[in-house]
Order: sequence, then structure tokens, then C-alpha cells
Amino acid sequence: MLNEERVILMTRMAAYEKGEGRENVKIGNYFRSDYLAIQLLKAVVCAALVFVLVFGFYILYHFENFMEEIYDMDLIAFAQNVLIYFGATIVGYGVATYFACSWKYAQAKKSLKCYYHNLKKLNSLYNEMQ
Repeated sequence: MLNEERVILMTRMAAYEKGEGRENVKIGNYFRSDYLAIQLLKAVVCAALVFVLVFGFYILYHFENFMEEIYDMDLIAFAQNVLIYFGATIVGYGVATYFACSWKYAQAKKSLKCYYHNLKKLNSLYNEMQ
């Protein structure tokens, strides 16, 4: 005999597993610190690559002015400014990634907790039938 409550619960859980649950299970397999470290490492590498690309395009766009002024400018001060902008970009992007991934991890854990609670409830409904 079909139990309507079990069918509704199983349908809801199957929809979760097909949708957002797939990503949440991947996130839930990590400890918080490991997940954040991996995400921060990826973010820092990507931010560094983007900074290098944008800086390269900026130099290419202003190449004529750059070549005219290269002998008059203080190259050490120029390099320091570039490194300061690079550091600010990396730190800013890293902080934003930290907060975004911390929030995403907390939401995934909360969602998985609800999912596991529903699993226990479904198990108890099956045990009642026996």
C-alpha cells in the first residue's frame, strides 16, 4: 500500500538530488577550511591572470606614450605602483571570495542538514510499515 506522505517526501528529495543537491553534496564533502582554501587558491590564480592580462592590454593600448616617457619616468616607482595595484587586486578579490564561499558553504551545509533530516524521517516511515 502506498503511503502518501512517503511519496511526497521521496518526490521532494529526488527533486533536490537532481537540482541544487548535486552541488551541495560536492561542497559538503569538504571541511570548511579545505573548501575555502581551494576556492581562495583558484580565485587568487585567476585574479593574478586577469590582472596580468588587463595590465598587458593597458600597456599595449598606451604603448606609444609609454615608449616616449620610458626614459623620463622613474621605473622603480612605476614598478612599485604596479605591485601595489596588483596586491590590492589580489587582496580585494580574495576577501570577496572568502565571504562569498563562506556563505555558500554555510547554505550548503544547512540544506544538507535538512536533506539528511528528511532521510531519517523517510527511514522511520519505512520502519513503521514493517
